[in-house]
Amino acid sequence: MKTILLSLLAVFFSLTVNAQTTLKKVYNEDLNPMTQIDEALVKAKADGKYVVCQVGGNWCPWCLRFADFVTNDTTISKVLADNFVYIHVNYNPRKAQDAEKTTQTQAMLARLNQPARFGFPVFVVLDEQGRVLHIQDSSFLEEGQGYSQAKVLRFFKNWTPKAVRP
Repeated sequence: MKTILLSLLAVFFSLTVNAQTTLKKVYNEDLNPMTQIDEALVKAKADGKYVVCQVGGNWCPWCLRFADFVTNDTTISKVLADNFVYIHVNYNPRKAQDAEKTTQTQAMLARLNQPARFGFPVFVVLDEQGRVLHIQDSSFLEEGQGYSQAKVLRFFKNWTPKAVRP
């Protein structure tokens, strides 16, 4: 009986790990997050859009699920493309990293009004000047083991430039 139970647990574990590793890694850990945000703001200002920073990391299965979800949902991806410059801002929770990365992370968190308090992923909407308009806790967008299209669309549509500046 123990052998069967251990075998089932091993199969379940391997399926879970496989599901997480098949999602595309979207966070570039080599980028300076402050530079990444600055470049997104330049583009957003030129295009009349806002910036959505999805803060998280490749270590976070929910972060990768969200990125996959919005990429594969054509309705959501259109709302994003029409209204936002959407970037994945890497956050590394490990304490053992070099001093430069630690400084960059602290500066990014301060600039985005400490969004890590909400867990990951967390979304920060910036206007074209770089002001934080909204921080969205992703747990309110979840449904089951994924995300709700209706909730995600409501979030994005409520923070478009047109919605904020009628």
